[in-house]
Amino acid sequence: MSTTLTRLARAAAGALLCAAALPATAVAAPSPEAPAPGDAAPAADPAYQVLAFSKTAGYRHGSIDEGLTALRELGAAHDFTVDATEDAAAFDSANLAQYEAVVFLSTTGDVLNAAQQEAFEGYIRDGGGYVGVHAAADTEYDWPFYGGLAGAYFASHPHIQPATVVVEDRAHPATAHLGEGWQRTDEWYNYRSNPRERARVLASLDESSYEGGTMGGDHPIAWCQEYEGGRSFYTGGGHTEASFADPAFRQHLLGGIRWAAGAAQADCRPETGYTPLFDGTGLDGWTQAGPGSFTLEDGTLTSQGGMGLLWYEQQEFSSYSLKLDWRMAGDDNSGVFVGFPASDDPWSAVDNGYEIQIDATDAPERTTGAVYGFQSADLAARDAALNPPGEWNTYEIRVEGERLRLWLNGTLINDFTNTDPVRSLADGYIGLQNHGDSDEVSFRDIRIKELGSGPDPGPVSGPITGIGGKCVDVAGGDASDGTQVQLWSCNGSAAQEWSLPGDGTVRALGKCLDVSGGGTADGTKVQVWSCNGTGAQVWEAHADGSLVNPQSGKCLDAEGVSSADGTRLHLWSCHGGENQRWVLPG
Repeated sequence: MSTTLTRLARAAAGALLCAAALPATAVAAPSPEAPAPGDAAPAADPAYQVLAFSKTAGYRHGSIDEGLTALRELGAAHDFTVDATEDAAAFDSANLAQYEAVVFLSTTGDVLNAAQQEAFEGYIRDGGGYVGVHAAADTEYDWPFYGGLAGAYFASHPHIQPATVVVEDRAHPATAHLGEGWQRTDEWYNYRSNPRERARVLASLDESSYEGGTMGGDHPIAWCQEYEGGRSFYTGGGHTEASFADPAFRQHLLGGIRWAAGAAQADCRPETGYTPLFDGTGLDGWTQAGPGSFTLEDGTLTSQGGMGLLWYEQQEFSSYSLKLDWRMAGDDNSGVFVGFPASDDPWSAVDNGYEIQIDATDAPERTTGAVYGFQSADLAARDAALNPPGEWNTYEIRVEGERLRLWLNGTLINDFTNTDPVRSLADGYIGLQNHGDSDEVSFRDIRIKELGSGPDPGPVSGPITGIGGKCVDVAGGDASDGTQVQLWSCNGSAAQEWSLPGDGTVRALGKCLDVSGGGTADGTKVQVWSCNGTGAQVWEAHADGSLVNPQSGKCLDAEGVSSADGTRLHLWSCHGGENQRWVLPG
């Protein structure tokens, strides 16, 4: 299913990339054979199938027919086939397996029976994609899995009216084509809960721009998330027939389908607490070192000339998560520099800091995701996460002490530790490279969250790795009480994102790492469970890398000294072996 499509999409993206290019820093000049800026067009997606489901057991929207027409026309133009049905019998495991995404098009009420719900849950856990449109949030109120998948349930709505949609994420394929504000008319839902803490909000409503908003000024209207092994995209738009004739809304819907189907990549992890360094309106605090420059248009910085460096001179940073969106026009070259001293010479950053490379056609240690010249990215993970030239990507660069980790579109692709005191990451500046005349790389939405500073920095979060470099993982991404915790290949999903809030607990998916039944015997299951303050959920990190449950005096242990995907984690007498050593976030 989705893994196959992602592999095909990766191959299609790779076909756009040349076999070799010159290094990304000023060590070498740009290749004269490089394509002219803007020559490359986004790659065509591999062919795939989508199921459009529009059964209603409550209010029926008059726009469903227009929505189906739009889906079919989008599919014809973008190489996916749409099968439309209102027959819930289509929710059979064998039938669902042929589809990369299922669109719930303004469904209402209870539309699936228990067996059909079970089949759809299995489809999602096997990597399937969900796209919810408008009244998809007014569906299956008594099915908790579906409520989590959709992200929020409908509460109420005012009359149809124009409103300002605030675009929060301009890298996701569903919103990258939009400006920072999107003016449109629709029926604007209020929701029973806010999905921001568990999903990436792509767009929200400015409640001051219309009448009837009830969510207190934080009003998400479109979002995405990885959910229990699958992908979920929801948009609150689509009540009106006119919505499906609007090119901007059609592109919004197309981007959500492409992401849910695995044909495009994006960072859909929840995001809060970031401060903008560049929000698209100006370059206060930034200065150019060396030749060349960046143009600023439509909230986007684009490199020209060089080799130079646009750096944020207003502040040094020592422990932080830096996020930014970037796009190559073709076979281009740039990078993000971190940990360098203040200087008006761009070579100072080259010689004293580290470059996170943007150039997918160079040698492994100098290609996209590499710590340039020092450590290659995990190329398989990089290739699976990378969007091709012409499409936006998102980096997260997390620096804590001398450790630098890099996520591409939400997938961890590099984990590097500095050992050179000249290049210490303990403090320094950040900057964007403009590499040369033939290189056109654009940047948007540069934001930062400082970690471990101030009176309340919030929980430290990230993956926990163990034997074989595998990640501690909640099996199937299932947040249900009692779900087994296991080892799995690191993939950057929410099931592998653990937080350490400082109270002794270790948390993921809103649940706590828990010793089943508060047991003390060797082999006791380690699981996730609703946080309850008991000793079964308290853990201590020891200097030898062990993670000890003080109540039992036993260690978190990978069963059978194995690093295979699916290896169970359980409680065991501490012995210091490699299957009991863990690298915690922060």
